[in-house]
Amino acid sequence: MTAILHPLEFERPLVELESELSRLKDEIAGGDLSKRDEYARLETRVAKLRREIYGRLTPYQRVQLSRHFDRPFSLDYIKFMVTDFVELHGDRLFMDDPAIVGGTARLGQLPVMLIGDQRGRTTADRLKRNFGMPNPEGYRKALRLFHLAEKFGLPLITLIDTQGAFPGMEAEERGQAEAIARNLAELSELTVPVISVVIGEGGSGGALALGVSDRILMLENACYSVITPEGCASILWHHDRNEAPAEQAARAAEILQLTAQDLKRLGVIDEIVPEPMGGAHSNHKEAAEILGSHLLKHLSELGKLSVEELVKRRYKKFRSLGPFSEN
Repeated sequence: MTAILHPLEFERPLVELESELSRLKDEIAGGDLSKRDEYARLETRVAKLRREIYGRLTPYQRVQLSRHFDRPFSLDYIKFMVTDFVELHGDRLFMDDPAIVGGTARLGQLPVMLIGDQRGRTTADRLKRNFGMPNPEGYRKALRLFHLAEKFGLPLITLIDTQGAFPGMEAEERGQAEAIARNLAELSELTVPVISVVIGEGGSGGALALGVSDRILMLENACYSVITPEGCASILWHHDRNEAPAEQAARAAEILQLTAQDLKRLGVIDEIVPEPMGGAHSNHKEAAEILGSHLLKHLSELGKLSVEELVKRRYKKFRSLGPFSEN
């Protein structure tokens, strides 16, 4: 297990017990064998509390986990999930956008093209990567890599983790809307298998620009929505002073049905990828290994389809989204 360095409020009791457990372990390693029984009892207590906390998460707690500072980002999955990664830079039009990373790699023995949003871990890196909010050149870099994948017959994997496209004036001046729309159109017609994975927060059209695919997977504690719960709450209930903003956001998260569990039930996604007990942020390597095995399974299935059948099914998949009935 990886130490949780930045625990959320509901994780604090667990982190405190784990700290005590670590202290006892050090004392035993130092020769104090009288602590072994106490260590065993506390270890059982920690495991029980972990199951209790992560086994009954609310939608808003899952949103918080999807944004967790310690959660693995695209480059973390690349580090543990693939080999021979060669990062490719630039959109050949304006500049390189560090908010999107991409390149060729091997998943197992299978060559793939891998593209993902990247938030950044340190303050300097987060600023450099614009907190994972791509500019138009980021989406155009992704588009260039879509075409490279098609040219060389490489399956395409996209890792989605962004609150949305950057909303600044300069992004609009450089054609943010056109860049996203172009990606949607081009992804829908690619002649290679495409799999999208929401690894953290999938927000608005900025996420959808990497999300038109043959299979859409979501990690267990990821979220995927047209708007953040906070943004939704501020629009709907900004005049309501009887409820705290956090409570409004939690209510919005319930209504938006943005969790992997909700979206699987609604038929928006194809599979929920389980996370290690305690969340992906508790064990980056195990989270990457689990995701890698699921990706290989889906790529094996998609690899059996002809190009014509692949594109036809992709079209049908998105045309059938959003069914409803009237009483």
